Amino acid sequence: MALNSIVFSLVRSFNPERAHWLTIQALKLGITPNYRTDTFSKLLASKVFGISFPNPIGLAAGFDKSAEAFAGLSKLDCGFLEVGTLTLRPQPGNERPRVFRLSDDHAIINRYGFNNHGLNRGIKRLARRKKSYGIIGVNVGINKDSTSPVTDYIEGLKLVLPVADYITINISSPNTPGLRDLQTAEKLEELLSSIDKTLHQQEKQLIIPPILLKIAPDLTKIEIQEITKIALNKKISGLIVSNTTTTRPNFLKSNTQKELGGLSGPPIFDLSTKKLAETYLACNGDLPLIGVGGIDSAETAYMKIKAGANLVQLYTALTYKGPDLFRSITSGLTQLLKNDKYKNVQDAVGVDAEYWANKAISD
Repeated sequence: MALNSIVFSLVRSFNPERAHWLTIQALKLGITPNYRTDTFSKLLASKVFGISFPNPIGLAAGFDKSAEAFAGLSKLDCGFLEVGTLTLRPQPGNERPRVFRLSDDHAIINRYGFNNHGLNRGIKRLARRKKSYGIIGVNVGINKDSTSPVTDYIEGLKLVLPVADYITINISSPNTPGLRDLQTAEKLEELLSSIDKTLHQQEKQLIIPPILLKIAPDLTKIEIQEITKIALNKKISGLIVSNTTTTRPNFLKSNTQKELGGLSGPPIFDLSTKKLAETYLACNGDLPLIGVGGIDSAETAYMKIKAGANLVQLYTALTYKGPDLFRSITSGLTQLLKNDKYKNVQDAVGVDAEYWANKAISD
């Protein structure tokens, strides 16, 4: 444990993008602690959109961008992993520097721009994975120079169908120009109609995995209601709420707060949790939700669940708190559920949704 702490501190001494690259290389080489356990708490295990999850705490997309490190990541005791965002063609992303630590806020701003090796390379890696690596979702986006986003999403979807346990359609990154426009009702209807048609065509050849949609935290309540209505009509399996935010709360302390890009970490917890609750209420709990944004402890994971999340994901906190974070959260969450006398984590979903939906968010 002491050695892990020393290595983690050493990696964090580098600039954030270099530190991330070094972490991915270490994970690829198997240089990672093994926190996995074969015994899972019945309190935490549940079935969501047809998949049996050993626990509800997952790693969000953006960490293993090119599906290189999932073997190492699977040792961290997370309930599931999401790789990507992967695009049809490889792309380098935006110019550096493009990721910034807000150390005083335990937050990050990034404007990576979907830098990845491309879907073909990612799929080849995923096709060789072992079942012991656990549940792996694949996050799909579009290239920055795409002239036909809907077509690109459909082509990407076809490629990923055979290798993913679930697929996330990412229409909410703030770092690809025009991407968030796909959240408008008219464009979303077109995209999801095309996806629905494609899935029907593939049903005879393949078992279709759940299809999720990842949305932004910067949507209005009315926009969330429109998206939820369309998602239910098009039989989307679930929503991920939410991506990073382009807003900047005025309580940020770090000097890098004015950098362009998406903000993640504890400063967006209240905003993303409010939007999660609004989404839960908009769909009357009929659509499984994954809550993301600012989770860094068992307590914040539990709040997200009670606001409406069937599952949760984190990323930024891992870069600040280290590889034993998942184990710490699952242990703490188990105790919190016992304290409240819940028999299963899903029994707590949405119990505080009204509170969070009506909560005033401070700037």
